[in-house]
Amino acid sequence: MSNISEKEVCLVIGAGDGLGSAIARAFAKEGHPVCVTRRTRHLDKVEALAEDIRREGGSAFGFGVDARSEEETAALFNKIEKEIGPIGIVVFNIGANVNFGIRETTSRVFTKVWEMACFAGFLAGREAARVMVPRGRGTILFTGASASLRGKAGFSAFASAKAGLRMTAQSMSRELGPQGIHVAHVICDGAIDGTFIRERVGDVEGLLADNRILKPDEIAPNYVMLHNQPRSAWTHELDLRPWAETW
Repeated sequence: MSNISEKEVCLVIGAGDGLGSAIARAFAKEGHPVCVTRRTRHLDKVEALAEDIRREGGSAFGFGVDARSEEETAALFNKIEKEIGPIGIVVFNIGANVNFGIRETTSRVFTKVWEMACFAGFLAGREAARVMVPRGRGTILFTGASASLRGKAGFSAFASAKAGLRMTAQSMSRELGPQGIHVAHVICDGAIDGTFIRERVGDVEGLLADNRILKPDEIAPNYVMLHNQPRSAWTHELDLRPWAETW
């Protein structure tokens, strides 16, 4: 199958029900074909998201991928480049937020969180660089969290993974920026409305009404802004938080 897109593709790895979906919709509204991924067991949800974007007039494709797998990640990039179009934007948006006291954190938990939140980001960034550098352009965006900057009690696994992802992004930015690739790290410093927070907090309507919680549809335009920045004024790290969030 030949490429079907004239505008560069946006790939969102970790297109969950909250921020990932909002990012995909935001880029689709800009005219980019979007490819969205989640674990294979959530393929029905990612296909539903792609269908919603198509109903809204966008172009979207869903994939079930284990982002921790080198083989599956490489195959995903190859398939998109061959069958859909050149990848110009890659957003890595996998969270892996878990809360375990240090005495209850098993080596398996620590390793799995690192695989999801850091190692998978490395794989996505590496494959993105491999297709973008020869073209001399592209944008690679990583979603960070409060844990990217500080480790709260009970979050040793998550904090170490997110801090590692931040350093990976910094190193990539210094290496790839001079080759025309914009690498940026977005710190979402606060709770983000979505299934995860609603399951933990319960009723968030009061927080939303008072703008005390990050809203996916208001975060997503920042990712589009980063992609559209001129080369003379690239942002590497963007810190977003609700007005009432403490430092």
